[in-house]
Amino acid sequence: MSEAKFKPVFIFLDTDKHASPFDILMTLDLIPDVVVLKYENVTPEDVEKIVYDALFPRGPKGIKYTKVFVNGKELETVNAIVEKIRKCMFPPFELSVIVDPRGSYTTASAAVVKTLEILRKLGLGGIEGKNVTVLAGTGPVGVAAAWLYAAEKAVEVIVTSREITRAQKVASRINEELKTDVVKPFQARTPEDVGRAIENADIVLATGAPGVQLLPLNTLKTYGKKVKVVADCNAVPPYGIEGLDPKWDGKEVIPGVYGVGALVIGTLKNKIEAELIKKALQEPKGIFDFRTAYEIGKAMLPTK
Repeated sequence: MSEAKFKPVFIFLDTDKHASPFDILMTLDLIPDVVVLKYENVTPEDVEKIVYDALFPRGPKGIKYTKVFVNGKELETVNAIVEKIRKCMFPPFELSVIVDPRGSYTTASAAVVKTLEILRKLGLGGIEGKNVTVLAGTGPVGVAAAWLYAAEKAVEVIVTSREITRAQKVASRINEELKTDVVKPFQARTPEDVGRAIENADIVLATGAPGVQLLPLNTLKTYGKKVKVVADCNAVPPYGIEGLDPKWDGKEVIPGVYGVGALVIGTLKNKIEAELIKKALQEPKGIFDFRTAYEIGKAMLPTK
């Protein structure tokens, strides 16, 4: 069969009861002739059957037009599914695989890019050499953001959690993957704990659950003497950082501290995801996750 006859097919593997319509609708709008297949409640044990059946029917030429999008709120399950997909593939039967669990990877990438953009606008350079605190950083957004900050050579990346064991697990995993020791766990249950977590930070990113305030304004004023940029991924009031409007893009929250709100991060997240989908469509194989998303986001920044 001529390659021109192959339609692009996106197979959505979702760990949740219902597949996310967000990503499916975005894919349909971006690629008018795409065919979408979706599987829900997917477990790692299901992957081999589904992926092998996707690899072979179109042959080595057609496989280039078959893409997989892995989604779901359970990060560990998503990671296990991606690893299973890796093991199923072999030349020439390899797929392009997008990984964006409930939008967390593109959100994390957008958040880190926006903090980088504000640093540059302030004439403070990049992330390298900076101290970062990721509040409530043990969820998918926080984990990806902490990884990116560490990869960008931040001096220290503090990851907070109400349970120290969760923060320790995240820090250990990132440090092991990046062969570094810059990621530090921190237990933060009270505003005073949060204050101590941000004392040396240049950048503070809040990645908590919707409607949960993590950083009171008074805590920022009292402890955040070195903070230059704050960003919040929570668009549901009360916001993660008190006083930071979701629509703000570099506006001062308090004198000398510049904020990026959740809606601004969300707008960039959508742009990054659209480009991620396009890139996966164009590339015959590869894993397209928060690393790729971040590079896409950085490329969107002004050169001056």
